Amino acid sequence: MKLFFIPVIFFLSFILENKQNETSFVYEPISQDKELQQSIKDGKAIYSDFCMRCHLPQGEGVEGIYPPLEGSDWLSDKRTESIKAVKYGLNGEIEVNGITYNNNMTSMGLTDREVADVMNYILNSFGNEDIDNKQVTLKEVAGLSEE
Repeated sequence: MKLFFIPVIFFLSFILENKQNETSFVYEPISQDKELQQSIKDGKAIYSDFCMRCHLPQGEGVEGIYPPLEGSDWLSDKRTESIKAVKYGLNGEIEVNGITYNNNMTSMGLTDREVADVMNYILNSFGNEDIDNKQVTLKEVAGLSEE
């Protein structure tokens, strides 16, 4: 009986080894960047779900409490800080369009892809269309640390 198992084990190991070679492949990551228009469209939905309650439907904000995104000089002058604020939250004083805001914006727990999409929406809406003309990419967001 023992002799029966030796050829069976050999045969199974041979099949498994050959099967593994047939299915091995080189990993190629899926491109994570989207066309800008798709990113803006996706970002609009994220804005509606996470940002609108404070910054309001047209990005007008609430003076002295929630800064405006509409025509915001902070967005145009501080691109990296803006992305970090969406990714990690923001605490402390900032000045937007000459008005000081000192509130706490908690992190919304968005993925890097969602951060890029909502930033593309904000930077291309509310009168901000001419800010940078440069798409926020997944790589740009992923490369930012909280510090």
